[in-house]
Amino acid sequence: MKRRRLLVTAGAGLTSGVAGCLNPSNNGENTPIEDGAPLRLERVRMRLDTPWGASFHPETGNLFLTERPGRIVRATGNDRGPVRTLDDTANFGQGGLLGFAFDPRNPRDAYVYQTYDGDAGLANRVLRLDADRDFAVDSVVLDGIPANTVHNGGRIEFGPDGALWVTTGDAGEPSTAQSRDSLAGKVLRVTRNGDPDPGNPFDSPVYTYGHRNPQGLSFVGGSVYVVEHGPDEADELNRLEAGGNYGWPAATGESDQDTFVDPLVTWTPAIGPGGLAYYTGPIDRWQDSFFVGALEGTHLRQVSLDADDVPTQNTLYSDLGRLRTTFTGPNDHLYFATSNQDGRGDPDPTDDEVYRVRPP
Repeated sequence: MKRRRLLVTAGAGLTSGVAGCLNPSNNGENTPIEDGAPLRLERVRMRLDTPWGASFHPETGNLFLTERPGRIVRATGNDRGPVRTLDDTANFGQGGLLGFAFDPRNPRDAYVYQTYDGDAGLANRVLRLDADRDFAVDSVVLDGIPANTVHNGGRIEFGPDGALWVTTGDAGEPSTAQSRDSLAGKVLRVTRNGDPDPGNPFDSPVYTYGHRNPQGLSFVGGSVYVVEHGPDEADELNRLEAGGNYGWPAATGESDQDTFVDPLVTWTPAIGPGGLAYYTGPIDRWQDSFFVGALEGTHLRQVSLDADDVPTQNTLYSDLGRLRTTFTGPNDHLYFATSNQDGRGDPDPTDDEVYRVRPP
């Protein structure tokens, strides 16, 4: 079994890659490594089972996570542990209990993206939960999102516009990503009740289409960014344009067709990007960078874009296994979660884990 170093709650060092322009043929594992100033890598929680969604309660600051088999877990604060098990979760392949977000305007409401086995087979849906009743299901907000054992998307976030944003995968049927009548292979923007946002481009929940399997979502100023999985190459970081067609399955990576929106960054070989966080915290050299977990590349990827969208990249923490979820929390610290229990990793007895990075 591959052994990863055991990290304690203070004094862990950081190694980072030398910044440089993107080389599309390099997944980052061969990037020259130099020592950076030591940072503190703190273990927040361990012995989890495939953590996926993460959100801090807007009032208490406690961190809650979803575990893909169907549990909601309190990761910080008193009484850490499972709070609610959604027994109707279909934990098949890449499906399960996925994205999770508290409503910043009403902390009693939390939203979760769930794969379930309905009358017509597997489907994905967004549920509203009552946080004051240990996350009991309040209502179904959005249903009928195609599901499969692969490519379920699953990120949900509230944007600065107050809308709920949802990423969906093509559910193993690539052609659905190009059909605006399908909810598969899309980024959706809806109200808190699941209705299409009034400013959407197609009078439907669809904001953008032509996505294969987007699994990271972040907001920077007035822009929205997603990362998504390519087939075996050309994983992508995209900036969303309302009504934009991102090409799948006709195109992966850059295209010579004007009808498709080109990605800002591609990764070949694929790194399996999981989660997307934009950093404005206390570590100066990380300011205004994106952080992406790498499932295949098994590292944390830092991406900085200049004024012309030219990227520079670093690789960090390449000894923790598969990283799926990156996010920021109180005081803008960076957090990330491992995903070694997902059937593709090489778990240690304490996996899976959530970490926080702090300055010295």
